[in-house]
Parts: sequence; structure tokens; C-alpha cells
Amino acid sequence: MAEERRGSWFGFGFCGFGQALGSGRGRQVHSPEPLATPGPGADVCRVSASWSYTAVVTRGGQLQLSGAAGGAAGGCRDAWASEALLLVLRAGPAVGPGPELQAWAPDSALRGEPLWTHTLVPEAGQEDAAGGKPQARALPLLPGARAYVSPRPPFYRPLAPELRARRLELGGEHALLLDEAGQVFSWGQGRHGQLGHGTLEATPEPRLLEALQGLPMAEVAAGGWHSVCVSETGDIYVWGWNESGQLALPARSLAEDGKTVAREAGRPHEGDSNMRRTVGSEDGAPAPFIAIQPFPALLDLPQGAEAAQASCGSRHTAVVTRTGELYTWGWGKYGQLGHQDTTSLDRPRRVEYFVDKRLRVRAVSCGLWNTYVYAVEKQESGQPQPRV
Repeated sequence: MAEERRGSWFGFGFCGFGQALGSGRGRQVHSPEPLATPGPGADVCRVSASWSYTAVVTRGGQLQLSGAAGGAAGGCRDAWASEALLLVLRAGPAVGPGPELQAWAPDSALRGEPLWTHTLVPEAGQEDAAGGKPQARALPLLPGARAYVSPRPPFYRPLAPELRARRLELGGEHALLLDEAGQVFSWGQGRHGQLGHGTLEATPEPRLLEALQGLPMAEVAAGGWHSVCVSETGDIYVWGWNESGQLALPARSLAEDGKTVAREAGRPHEGDSNMRRTVGSEDGAPAPFIAIQPFPALLDLPQGAEAAQASCGSRHTAVVTRTGELYTWGWGKYGQLGHQDTTSLDRPRRVEYFVDKRLRVRAVSCGLWNTYVYAVEKQESGQPQPRV
């Protein structure tokens, strides 16, 4: 049997601190470039980006930091980067205690002693990430799905047993949890509508998103102050702050800059990318701009494309389709949308680089101001498919 092909990671957007992001030339990369790996032939399986640094984990367990934080370590299963903490999941011994969770100061260079450690109970059937596809239960959700880790004390936060978490995402001030049944829960600050409960009030404990009941979800993503989820049928739901068009809804700031696209009220559609909308409708009434969307809204991708995965930056959004295409929108000041410019968009736009290079996108991971993508060469009919 022929050996399965291995894919590659690409990066684009902000790299002002020298973090690994394509070539890393200058302060930003406007179009996808192959990621500089920790070593020759390194098989990267996890990329986690904060604002000033990036953590890369290989299938062989090597962790490499680049940017404002540097350092390297072995024996790592997963890592999660934030400005306050670097969380590292170290593999446990073959016999004895389970894996150890470590919290490090990002500027520690992974030297000395971690700020905090916690030994986890081994879980049967828990496997490492493979092929660049993010783990279903990746940090900050802990193996076993009974707790998660916060960048702010208390670091270790238990979850109610009845939640049965499958995935957990932390935004700037809120959290999203996807349970085994496909239900979505949210909690934290809600002043930008990012909780999706129809109000701007804070919610201290996980609360079910009633608007999505009966619609099983497959993915969740939390941005700085916005939220996205993907249903099992490939539909996208968005809510929260839309100041930079990160919800793909009409944004006033983009219209005033002359960079937004004509559309029907509140519904993105396939349009000429050169079209512009004035601030106001044809009858002179104010345009229906949306600053805050406090409950989930259905979003259509161009050509009826079905979504497979989503990821959110501070104010931008990226979605991988089931056919392996990448769409991005929102704030683009540092090239984090990957369209060879710094334009911000309030509509989904396909990243043509991967189409032109005949690459199939399999995963996306957004940093606050940048984007990392895992892609494989498109296979001809009858050829083996890459591992996932």
C-alpha cells in the first residue's frame, strides 16, 4: 500500500514579534506562506497562536515557541498559548501517573519551574492529535473533559459532570462549550452579545443556547468578542460583536471606509468584490448596519458551500468547507485574511492561494491577529488519502 502523503502548515497575518509565520519578513504576511517548522522534516500537529508569540507542537512531542516568547521542550502532547500563560500538556510515564499539565510564564523560555502543575488521571482511548487535524478535546479542555484551564486564577476549573464536554473554546471575555449531544453552552461577559442569549448581560455559569436547541453542532469557535459554530449539516451560525465585519454582517466602519460590499440587509451573497455600498439605502434611509448580534444568526457561504470547521481571531473569522476551501472575513489590517492585501471584509471571501496551488485545506487555527492553515495536496481519483 502506498504511503499516505503528509500535509503542510501555512501562516499569514501579524508577525511583528518575529513569531513563526511563513517567511516572517517584516511585521506582516499578506498571503499564505509555508510555516517555518522546528526542524527538518518536522511533522507539526498543533499550532496555537497568541498575540505576541506562537507555540508549535510536532507529532514527535517537540514544542517550539517563537516571537516575544522563545524556548523549546520535548515530551509534549499539546500546548495552548495566551499572553498570560503558556499551557503545556506533558506526556506521563508509561507506568504510573497520567500526563502532567504545566502552566508557564510565556517569557520563562520553558526554563526553571512552571508556575503551576497538575497531574491528570489517565483516560482510556485518549489519543494525540494526528495529521494536523486538531484534537476533538484539545486544550484548554483537559483530557477526560471534566475540567478546563483558564489563563487567569483559578487555573484549574472543574465542569459540571452533566455537561459532558466535547470541545471548549475561550474568547477574550467568554467561553463556549460543545457537549457530546451537540448542544452549545456559553458563559462569561456578554457586553458585546458574544454569549448568544439575546442580551448583553454577563452569565457566570454555563448556560444552554436555547436558540440552537434541536440543531446539533459539530464545531464551536470563540473570538475576541464574537462566536461561531458549525452544525452537523454544515451550516454556520454567528453572534456577538461585528465592529470589523467579523460576523459577515453589514459593518458601519467598513462602509465608511468604502471597503464593504453591497448586499441585501443582513444576508451576505455572491457579489462583485469591486462593488461598494454607500452609507444609506436607495430610498435615503440609514443602511441596516449591525454592530452587535446578540443571538445566533444563520450565515450562508458563497455557492452554498457547507462548512466543516471554524476558527476566530480577535476580530476575524476563518471557515474550512467540506470540499477543502478556506473562507475568511473580518478585520484584515495585518493580512490575516490571506487575500494579499490589508482590506477588511464583512462578507466571506475564498482564499484563492490554496485553490491556485491545488491544495485542500483540512484545518485552520486563528491567532488574535494572524491565521494558520493545514493543507494537503489534492489527490487524483484512486490515490490514497492523507491521514487525519
